[in-house]
Order: sequence, then C-alpha cells, then structure tokens
Amino acid sequence: MFSVLQKLKKIVTIRKVLMYGTTMLLKEEAVATLKQFDIGEKFSYLPVLPKASVLIPLFVRGGQLHTLLTLRSQELRTGAGEVCFPGGKRDPSDQDDVHTALREAHEEIGLPPDQVEVVCTLFPVFSKKGLLVSPVVGFIEETFIPALNPSEVSAVFAVPLDFFTREKDHYATHGVAGVTGPLHSFYFRDPASGNQYHIWGLTAMLATLVGALALKKKPEFNVGFDILDPFTFFKKILHKRLSKL
Repeated sequence: MFSVLQKLKKIVTIRKVLMYGTTMLLKEEAVATLKQFDIGEKFSYLPVLPKASVLIPLFVRGGQLHTLLTLRSQELRTGAGEVCFPGGKRDPSDQDDVHTALREAHEEIGLPPDQVEVVCTLFPVFSKKGLLVSPVVGFIEETFIPALNPSEVSAVFAVPLDFFTREKDHYATHGVAGVTGPLHSFYFRDPASGNQYHIWGLTAMLATLVGALALKKKPEFNVGFDILDPFTFFKKILHKRLSKL
C-alpha cells in the first residue's frame, strides 16, 4: 500500500512539473513574440492629443493563453454595459502610457501594478470618442482574484486567446462609418458564470491582434490587415486620422 501511495505522489509531482514547464514555455514564447511589436519611441513625434491606455492582461490556464476582459458598469455615462479591457483616460500625473494602463487596472479590478509583467506597448489606435488609445500587454498570475470597483466594472471574465482567432463565434460588419476594414464582433459564453458577452469594436480588434501575434496563428477570418506586418496598417490609419485634425 505504501508503495502504491508513493507511486501516486510521484505521478502527481511529475504532472505538476510538466504543467509548470508547459506554462513557462507558452509564456516565454508569447513574450518573445510580442516584444518584437513593441513600438518603443516610434510615435514620440506625435502631437499632443487626448490619450488613453488599456491593459491587455495575459495568463496561462490549463495549457492555454487567456486574457481578462471587463464589463463596464451600467452606472457609467459612456460605454455603459460594454465589454472592454481595463483602462481609461490619461491623467496629467501619469508618467507614460504604461503608467495609465496599470493605474486604471488597479482602480477598476484591484490589480496591483507590481503584479503585472509588462511585455510591450502596441500601436496606438483611435477610439470612437477620438482618444488615442495605447494597448499595453502584460502577464499576470493565473491566481489573481479581481476586486471590482462597482462604479466602473460590473463583471470580469477570462477568455482563451485562441477564441479570437476562430471563425465559429466571429461576425464582421463592413462599410461602417469611421471604421477602416471590417468591424469585428464576437459572442462569448463564459463557462464560469454562464453569461454571454458581446465583444466588439476596438476591444475585439485588439483581442484578435494580440491573439494572432501571441499565438503566431493566422485567424480563420479576414482581419482587414496583414497579420505579418500590422505596424504598417496601423501607422497608415493613424496618419490618415491625424491629417484630418
């Protein structure tokens, strides 16, 4: 009997080691890939514009890369009930785009800034409100438990990144005013709560972009730009918008 228990403990230990190794490998590969798309100071020449940042939190669960999304509170004056990444407008006291993203994530879902391993800042994009939004990608621990600020967030849920590369739950609308390329939309059923969430617009596009880059996987649908060279596309859109200011 003792021998059997020892064997069982050994099997459990081996499984934990293998799972840890898989988790670290997935994370390391994603970090190495995403860092290649870090904009650094490439857009330092931009004029002073109303700015915002979002944090795209990544983590590994069950051998898969996931991201966290939030459902905005119904109490908010704008964007009430919409799905988005943690984030918001830049404050005068914020040091940079990363600072804004981390501060907002802390205020909205209780994520301590020192528990985020910032990987990169992706290409800035304009929101429908005219804000220049900087997407900041970072890794967090799978064990993180959100502490919601009810005045800003009504729910937090996790989505496998692979979900944003599949055709099954994806919908696209073309020819939308003010939108270059297709307007992406997803319907996700959260297995933890049973709730269905509509993920669309800028949030859907950023989730698709990060999913494709981190997983090195071409989406099953037309994303509207070259996934191998997204920088050129976003730079073109940015300059087009700036020319109209």
